[in-house]
Amino acid sequence: MRGNRAKKTSDAWKIVIISITSLLIIGAIVFTVKEKQELIKPSLKPPVEEQSNENNNSTEVPAETDVQEENEDKNDEKLNENQQEQQTEQKDEPKSIEYDESGYPVTHIEPVEPTYVKGILVANKQYPLPKTYNPGESPESKAALGKMLAGAKEAGFDLTAFSGFRSYEYQTTLYTNYVNRDGKKAADRYSARPGYSEHQTGLAYDIGEKGRENLWLTSEFGETTAGKWLHQHAHEYGFILRYPQGKENITGYMYESWHFRYVGLEIAKAVYEANTTLEEYLGLK
Repeated sequence: MRGNRAKKTSDAWKIVIISITSLLIIGAIVFTVKEKQELIKPSLKPPVEEQSNENNNSTEVPAETDVQEENEDKNDEKLNENQQEQQTEQKDEPKSIEYDESGYPVTHIEPVEPTYVKGILVANKQYPLPKTYNPGESPESKAALGKMLAGAKEAGFDLTAFSGFRSYEYQTTLYTNYVNRDGKKAADRYSARPGYSEHQTGLAYDIGEKGRENLWLTSEFGETTAGKWLHQHAHEYGFILRYPQGKENITGYMYESWHFRYVGLEIAKAVYEANTTLEEYLGLK
């Protein structure tokens, strides 16, 4: 009986040992399999980019999107430069102005300031004066006029300036009266529209001979000895015959033997000796 019990106990321990050993073996196998799966399983995290070495001379190839963005930026910059150049060209290009048969702009543009060309104040059918320009008679031209009339007196001619400075308002009245009397087309040949008159500059005078008022404002005055003296000597005092004969297509006005404009000694001499007009001298025609 004792022998059988001892045998049974020994067999039981064997079974326990075998079971434990089997469990250990199975556990080791399971651990090995899991470890292999972990090694094979891909990582979900992006790889850490290695920092570039300062001594690395390799050139990084830009991504395609970066190249496209850079090209787009360059195209935008070029487009902006072209637009700016076009705008500059448009500003530099003078606007074409349409003129009527009398030489005046079809659409009057009120100037902000008077026009000076080579230091000379210009008032003609292309370059009007502002309505507010009201300088009165120029002291310099007044003094020169006095000397010229005195010189004429010494030569035996009693000349007088019967019209000088005119305001914008006065020229409006004068021009309107001429239009009502002779019509606009005729008036535009000998009378300036308001804002376009040289008399508004304070530098122009209508001159005639005392005692022969019937020849004032006529071409016949230029045929008199007094008129001829004035024409030949005005430049010596800084004046020019503003609207010479045969120059209507340049000055815009018919021959006015009585209308003289102060421009200073140097320019008056140059215009007289060249037998030209102020427009031609200034390069306006």
